[in-house]
Order: sequence, then C-alpha cells, then structure tokens
Amino acid sequence: MAMKIRLARAGTKKRPYYHIVVADHAAPRDGKFIDVIGAFNPMLGKTDEARVKLDAAKAAEWLKKGAQPTDRVLRFLDKAGVAKRPARNNPQKALPGKKRIEREKLAADVAAKVAAAAAAAAEAPAAEAPQA
Repeated sequence: MAMKIRLARAGTKKRPYYHIVVADHAAPRDGKFIDVIGAFNPMLGKTDEARVKLDAAKAAEWLKKGAQPTDRVLRFLDKAGVAKRPARNNPQKALPGKKRIEREKLAADVAAKVAAAAAAAAEAPAAEAPQA
C-alpha cells in the first residue's frame, strides 16, 4: 500500500486548519486516514511556535515505512529536522513575461521620442532668438 504524509483540511469556511495525516495515496483529502501525526494552523503568524505541531518520532517512523510526504509537509519535516528537503532553483521564475518585455520596450521607445522632441524644441527657440 502506497502511503502519503499530507494535510487534511479541517476548520470552517475562511478559517483553515489542517491535520498532518498518514493516508493511503488513493484516499480522499479529507477522508480515511491511518494516523494523525500533527497539525498546521496557517492563521497563526509564521514565527508562532503553535503554527505547526508535529510528532517527529511518529513522522520518522512512517518515513522508515515508506510513506512519501507532500511538498508542504516536507517543508515542516525539514524544519523539524526529520527529513531533508532538497533546494530548488528556478532562475526563469523571476524573469518578466513576453508581454511585459514588449510593454517596456514600447515605453522606452516612446520616452526616447519624447526626449528627442524636447531636445529639438529646446534648441530651436535658442537659435531663432533675436539678439539685441
């Protein structure tokens, strides 16, 4: 049986609360589970100690049995020192999209034309000014 360590949603509408559970991979998100190993309350601040409650011993035991954690749970396990989360690197994520590049190029062209017209307008009256 393939097992997952994942979040099961509880709480009310607009007030999420999650249980960290071990469940069969085919079980529904909030359905049947095997064991509860912790809880996650995203409504609390990121520095609050009660935000994530995790039984590290149970988690380590389930990992030894072959349970696969989801990405979010793996973050919690890594912070608790139970499992190692490999670093991810996506340098393309920070780059602007095609449409933004086109808009910026168009704006730069318009700004260059306006600057050239302003410079030409500033030179023209100085050359035509009558001398007294």
